[in-house]
Amino acid sequence: MSDSQPLGRSDLQVPRLGVGTMTWGDPRGWSRISPATLAYGGAHGPAAEQEAFATSLTAGVTLFDTAAMYSNGASERRLGVLADGTAALIASKFPPGMRSTAEDLPRALAGTLARLGRPTVDLYQHHYPSRRVDIRRLMGLMADAVAAGKVTAVGVSNYSAEQMLIAHAALVERGIPLASNQVQYSLLHRRPETNGVLDACRELGVTLIAYQPLASGALTGKYLDGQRPKGFRRFMPYFRRKGRDSMTAVVNLLREIGTSRGMGPAQVALRWLIENDSVLPIPGAKNGAQALANARALSFRLTPDEVEALNRATLAWRQ
Repeated sequence: MSDSQPLGRSDLQVPRLGVGTMTWGDPRGWSRISPATLAYGGAHGPAAEQEAFATSLTAGVTLFDTAAMYSNGASERRLGVLADGTAALIASKFPPGMRSTAEDLPRALAGTLARLGRPTVDLYQHHYPSRRVDIRRLMGLMADAVAAGKVTAVGVSNYSAEQMLIAHAALVERGIPLASNQVQYSLLHRRPETNGVLDACRELGVTLIAYQPLASGALTGKYLDGQRPKGFRRFMPYFRRKGRDSMTAVVNLLREIGTSRGMGPAQVALRWLIENDSVLPIPGAKNGAQALANARALSFRLTPDEVEALNRATLAWRQ
């Protein structure tokens, strides 16, 4: 069902859709109070994660994104168990803690590989820019990890266009491409189009990995049908009265476009991103049903007129 293409200009072949696994795993102690739990209401449990993983693989959605910081490594450990012996591609992120510096990368990478139970991570990303982390020095250490066979492709996350240029230039000196920049991007968060990030991705040959591609579930339409969002996300602008009113018109258009194809708002919203060859969305999936719903976005195309209609309907969300 899933076509593949290189991640940026790297040699890593990836599907057009991935899976975000921030909520996966069994955190212990204080790690139970994690951003995933607070924002999204936590995981659905091991059996549901197993279904989500297996369903995704069967659909050709083989890229799974995690991070050392997610529940203090619990997400990496769980993903490592699920992926053992499979064709899954794993993307993870440095650092494991807020006070890390570039010099901490070798030890942090060793911890990630141990939790994953793998000698190599397919994509290793810098999770977020920080004054404590020198980008050029970090990219040098990333290049060392590639040379050592511990990392296949190098990416960044939450980088501005200017920060991307610094990372790209540092890697080019070592003959390594910057493969990706993972940022928030959806029909209800189109800022990458106006802050230079999407343009920089195109110019540099970098894939934009889109997290929160369904706007924390707002674009699924289910929260317009009586369900209430769990966790802190219920306070997000999408779910307050003014944002909800604006969102309703967008969801109704998504439904209209999807009806003739037997698709819902979520599939059309994901497909809008996939139609851009520079973009790879990674929606979360807590269970098999969500994983299957996400994967259906790979089974159809949007017409140019439909893409333009969605562009026009969400112009207000570009700022």
